[in-house]
This record gives sequence, C-alpha cells and structure tokens, in this order.
Amino acid sequence: MKKLLATLCAVVLLMTGCGGEQQANKDKPNDNFSSAELQLGMVTRLNTNEKNMGSVLDQFAEKIGVKDTKHLPKFYDSFNAMQMGLESGQIEAISTYNSVANYVVANNDKMEIVPNEALNKITDSFCFAVRKDETQLRDDLNKVIDEMKADGSLDKLINDYVTNVNKGQALPKVDIPKTEGAQTIKVGVTGDLPPLDLILSDNTPAGFNTAMLAEIAKRLGRNVEIVQIEGGARAAALNSKLIDVVFWVIVPLGNDLPIDLDKPEGLELSKPYFKDDVAVIKLKANK
Repeated sequence: MKKLLATLCAVVLLMTGCGGEQQANKDKPNDNFSSAELQLGMVTRLNTNEKNMGSVLDQFAEKIGVKDTKHLPKFYDSFNAMQMGLESGQIEAISTYNSVANYVVANNDKMEIVPNEALNKITDSFCFAVRKDETQLRDDLNKVIDEMKADGSLDKLINDYVTNVNKGQALPKVDIPKTEGAQTIKVGVTGDLPPLDLILSDNTPAGFNTAMLAEIAKRLGRNVEIVQIEGGARAAALNSKLIDVVFWVIVPLGNDLPIDLDKPEGLELSKPYFKDDVAVIKLKANK
C-alpha cells in the first residue's frame, strides 16, 4: 500500500506540476524576510496552483487595505519538507495555523512567529472529504460531529489536544479502538502537522485529528485505518478508492477567499469540526 501511494503521489505531481522543486537563491540568507514580496511556503491546495494562489492572496490583501504586498506561494506536500525549504532559503516564511505555529516555535528555537497584515486575517475551517457518491458516509460523519458539539466532547478534545497541550513536549499517543468484524474506513492524513495530526516514528498516531478519529470509530462502531499520504495526493487517493476519507480539507471562512481552493470536483465535504487562524513563521535573524 505504501509503495502504491508513493507511486500515486509521483504521478500526481508530474501531472499537476504542484510541489516541484525550485532552485534556492544562494545569495539570500536564511534570515531574510520581506513584507513587500514574500516567498511563502504553503501546504499544497488541491484546486489551485501557486500562481493563482498568489493572486488570490494579493487581491485579498488589497481588499482589506494592505497595499504594496506581493505573495509568492510555493506549495509543499508535507510540513517537514516546507520546514526544510525555509531552512535552505527556498522560501522566506511559512503560512500555517496558530496551533501549529505555537507548537513548532516552542520546539524549535530557530523559528519565530511574525505578523502579516493580510494572512493573519484569514480563518480556515477543517472538514472531512469523501467521494461524491458516498453521501451516507458524509451523513454519518456529520452526525458524529453534531453529537460531539452538542455533548461538549469536541470542545474537550480541542482543549486537551490543541489549546492546553504542553507545547514543549511530545504529543500524547492516541489509541484508536478496534471492533472485531466491523467495517473499516481508510482515512488519509498527512501525519506531520503537530499538534493537529502526527504519525510518530513507530507509526503510532498522535494529536487532535487522530483523537477525533478515535472518537468517530467508537461512535460509529467501525474500524478506522490511518493511511499517511502526502498533501498533493489527497484527492487522487480518494477518487481512486485507496482511501475513503480525506482528513482534512480546508474551507476559508467568510466571503473574501474562494471556498473551493482545496475542493476539486468529485468531493463532498462534511460539516466543519475545527477552525483556526492563519499564522506566519520564519527563521530568527542571525545574531
């Protein structure tokens, strides 16, 4: 399965051109940071390319009154690869989420959170994605999300695994229950976006998203199998039935950004189960 997913990822990248390596600017120090023309790392969006994403961000910045700012996104299929791009000088900064930025900075003293007038005003919601013909699975997921919101268990997971997590320590492992003879749902996750989701070196899941999956498995009485997959291959893996659910897909809140930047044709989205503001991190300046 892992070899098949790796092959699929390679095919997707060749077809779309997303995530391709760019030549690093050797004359630019790693601590360079420009607010006027920002080379920005982002996790691959499924329904747009780097050029279009840059135009969307620039238009949004202009609309909210931020002048003379040009965003130059570079897509990465994993957060680890994006951090390496930052350290090698391929990009100046990383666009991520407050929860991720706070955790990363607490565990890496080379990085810091920096303000960005436009990006800091963006809030994204997180959803499940299923194939368009899997409406029953979508409805089942929506039912669990509604139940967890109503009984307070979703807020508790967010508090335990995001808000109040000890950001300077390793994330707690998550045990996903197994039910003998139950149907298995294969869920694709990137597995390298702490504290939201993380696959540890021993293949044990950790973080908020996997704790959410454990609760879903328990409430639906089904087994959940986690399949680690690169960001750019999420939709292809879903539509080819290598996985049943993509966990997660992003939908910008409000009317200022297109809502389908991460939603190609053929996908149905669940109700949002989590939201977070966008944050920017960069390397600290060399002393």
